[in-house]
Amino acid sequence: MWSRNFLHDAVLVTLVWSTTFMAFAQASESPTEAVRETVNRVIQILEDPALKDPARLMPRRRMLEEVIATRFDYAEMSKRALAVYWVPLTPAEQTEFVELFKRFLSDRYADKIEGYSGEQVAYMSERIEGSYAEVRTELRSEKTTIPVDYRLLLKEGRWHAYDIIADGVSLVKNYRSQFNTIIRDSSYQELVKTLRERTLEENTKKKR
Repeated sequence: MWSRNFLHDAVLVTLVWSTTFMAFAQASESPTEAVRETVNRVIQILEDPALKDPARLMPRRRMLEEVIATRFDYAEMSKRALAVYWVPLTPAEQTEFVELFKRFLSDRYADKIEGYSGEQVAYMSERIEGSYAEVRTELRSEKTTIPVDYRLLLKEGRWHAYDIIADGVSLVKNYRSQFNTIIRDSSYQELVKTLRERTLEENTKKKR
């Protein structure tokens, strides 16, 4: 006769394996496919002749933001960027911060994305560990090649990016350093203020 502890452990192992299997079974795409699909949609918008009219700048920017938002896990990015300062926040404060960080990033990188001039994206490799993945790519032009790695998290069957490493520099780590500087030298409220005013980099430089 099996002991109660043995049955308990067997049930636990079965549940763990079932949960893991379900997580992978629900993934309708590979990490590389997720990145490729998003990048292709962004390029389609950037190359659309009808959207290159200066009068269409803001509508085009909103379209880009919507495409990127479907794949970027801004909540996870915010949590990792704030690190230890995330936990003490109330749910309302966390929600506010995620929205502010999202708007800041959209503004910060809009010009860079819109500066696209025909560079090609080469998909090098992908690595999966449980519900996490990394997709390595290269952004290639005639003059240079820049490695760009995407780190993703599987949620509800879809891969979502929570960090980008461009030429060896992590977006999350970069902002974590800036956030820590502002909070340490001033306060969390000051960080929120600078994000509202989109003046994060200027504020950080002044405090150095």
